[in-house]
Amino acid sequence: MNLLHIVGARPNFMKVAPVLTALKQRPHVEQTLVHTGQHYDVSMSDVFFQQLGIPSPDVNLAVGSGSHAKQTAEIMIRLEPVLQERQPDMVLVYGDVNSTVATVLVCAKLGIKVGHVEAGLRSFDRTMPEEINRLVTDQLADLLFTPSEDGDKNLRREGIATEKIFRVGNVMIDSLVRLLPMARQARIDGLPQRYALVTLHRPANVDDGPTLKGILESLLEVNRDLAVVFPAHPRTRKRIADFGLKAGQLRVLDPLPYVDFLGLQSRATVVITDSGGIQEETTYLGVPCLTVRENTERPITVSMGTNVLVGRDPQKLRTELSRVLAGKAKKGSVPPLWDGHTGDRIADVLVGQRSRVQGTN
Repeated sequence: MNLLHIVGARPNFMKVAPVLTALKQRPHVEQTLVHTGQHYDVSMSDVFFQQLGIPSPDVNLAVGSGSHAKQTAEIMIRLEPVLQERQPDMVLVYGDVNSTVATVLVCAKLGIKVGHVEAGLRSFDRTMPEEINRLVTDQLADLLFTPSEDGDKNLRREGIATEKIFRVGNVMIDSLVRLLPMARQARIDGLPQRYALVTLHRPANVDDGPTLKGILESLLEVNRDLAVVFPAHPRTRKRIADFGLKAGQLRVLDPLPYVDFLGLQSRATVVITDSGGIQEETTYLGVPCLTVRENTERPITVSMGTNVLVGRDPQKLRTELSRVLAGKAKKGSVPPLWDGHTGDRIADVLVGQRSRVQGTN
């Protein structure tokens, strides 16, 4: 079986690593790793690959940044000849980045089967580019690997055949489980014992000056009661400078390698974020999470986990933070199948699919 994996951004690395590892143990499986270069920072990407035990990509399309249309089109143009040359039996795509939707469009035109890892997530907010990517990818994919029951329901509601849907659990949790012991040993000098860990990168939060100003002012208020540690996404740091805003006494750090950041998460008093993956990681870790968004494509982190949506309402953020500091943070539980073995379940499905296809020849 000739499998080709497509990754394009750092969150994809955490998702592909367990699947690559699981498939290495299966006989007669040949794997190719293609990095589109959608997001690529040499120093950070290399560290991520080392920590996650991912081999260097066999192909790097080196697409770089650009508008959604330009980036998606460029990936399609550069990927098509790779697929024509390699002729994979199946292509695996991960998450909801532009590389994911670009790949599934090319594969659909070439008649190549696609498996979507992390299928079925929905925010029901089509102003999010990621939501468009999810909807298109799931309509065109042949195998849909979901992390939780809500994903199954979303796909069935959209007319996806039940036999295409496989609930396998959350593959990102596989990487977390494997690396958590190392992460707990990682330390960053000069940080207090108790702190709020903050990440912000979504356009709705950082691309509008008044919105970003309001969030920073809220964080400065938080910092009076609890030190704020803020590994700043390059986009966010640039916007802060562009809008002439000040981060004041916030502890602003450069982006961190995965293991170091996971260590910060595991020890945080509370996490304030607009990231999807962090909502899942904090749920597994049992760390309170306040999400600065009006909606989430991961509602199970709210219904079962430690996540609370606070939107961009400073008062709600303050109220929920007060609950955390008073020892009344929301308690959660770990969703079913978030157990560190999702990669193995995906490999089982893929090998089973191959067996069924061979049996019909």
